[in-house]
Amino acid sequence: MELVDAIILGVIQGLTEFLPVSSSGHIELGKAILDTQVQDPDENLLFTVLVHFATALSTIIVFRKDIFELFKGIFQFKWNEEFQFALKIVLSMIPAVIVGLFFEEQLEALFSGNVLLVGFMLIITGLLLFLAGKARDTNKNVSWKDAVIIGVSQAIAMLPGISRSVLLLVLVSY
Repeated sequence: MELVDAIILGVIQGLTEFLPVSSSGHIELGKAILDTQVQDPDENLLFTVLVHFATALSTIIVFRKDIFELFKGIFQFKWNEEFQFALKIVLSMIPAVIVGLFFEEQLEALFSGNVLLVGFMLIITGLLLFLAGKARDTNKNVSWKDAVIIGVSQAIAMLPGISRSVLLLVLVSY
């Protein structure tokens, strides 16, 4: 991958990560438009790790106060709200971990220039955005059931083009 292509794709990642769209889907479209198909799996993995590390770092910076409060509550070693929330986070990660472990090769194949699939998934995300606009406003706390729904949504959102934020909003609010 050329440096200019990597920079452009990194900018796409940065601009789309905090929007209710699929950053991975847009990166795949960007690769197709730039005609940048990475042949070396190690180079592809390195690029993916770098852009997602930057996203994770920016997320940690933006939510640093919330994360600090969460850890402060966890290290009280009590069955408090923060500890329960942390357990719900772990529970919500399990479906994506299972899908990632057992379907790794199939997932990798979806990220290899499959523009038609990405386009179809982006259309589904658009429909989900429409439904999200119609969803009822809820400020409820995350229940254990919601944590499972969030986990399943995370696993579904591994498809390039599906926005996990929009999918979560629709599933949890209806």
